[in-house]
Amino acid sequence: MIERLDGYTLLSCRLETGRTHQIRIHLAELGYPVCGEKVYNRQPGEKIKADESGAPRLALHAAELGFVHPVTGQTMHWEMPLTPDLQGFLEALRTASRERQRPE
Repeated sequence: MIERLDGYTLLSCRLETGRTHQIRIHLAELGYPVCGEKVYNRQPGEKIKADESGAPRLALHAAELGFVHPVTGQTMHWEMPLTPDLQGFLEALRTASRERQRPE
């Protein structure tokens, strides 16, 4: 866990394999779907639940990617900052969280 917000949590996940949808499926099965999720936002046997987060898209970002090149054996590594659309979404969640936590 990186940051807890009101009703949401910013997570960092480290994948050991490149399995498609791995994060999405596991988090949804635990009852914590990724914001913007439209496929796995349900428990087994239930209908898909509407995503109410306001995410502009699926809120997943590969901040870091690396592997050993299969031909050259060279270690390949990239890092990318959060995209502007997801940065704006995160800031909106932070603002809403602060406003809900203010004493009246």
